[in-house]
Amino acid sequence: MFLGEYQHSIDEKGRLIMPARFRDQLGEKFIITKGLDGCLFVYPMDEWKKLAAEVQNLPLAKRDARTFTRILFSGAAEAECDRQGRVFLPASLREYANIQKEVVTIGVSDRIEIWSLPVWQDINSNAGERFEELAEKLEGI
Repeated sequence: MFLGEYQHSIDEKGRLIMPARFRDQLGEKFIITKGLDGCLFVYPMDEWKKLAAEVQNLPLAKRDARTFTRILFSGAAEAECDRQGRVFLPASLREYANIQKEVVTIGVSDRIEIWSLPVWQDINSNAGERFEELAEKLEGI
């Protein structure tokens, strides 16, 4: 399970230090793709395979399903950490997530999310107030 929040900088070659606590869980190779809300999603291979199987079961006749599938898979890149724990973020993914220099990497249960620091700060600015409101709306928690 991925937990926690870590701040890092992207180097001049587009590499990000993957937090040490995440590296073992990710395994040797993993997938980085376009996420929701303007971030990147990072999946260990086993979780990616589960997600891919679910997406492949979406109805091909539905335009939204086809569009979602295209975006998810066309934006995906296989990745691995180098000896220093850095992972290369392709330019297209950095552009999608508006990642310039400072990033926040967070653990979200079965995946990791990579956010541009300013975007993350904006989303988090009222999160404390919304957290209780969201909890009330989500039954069973």
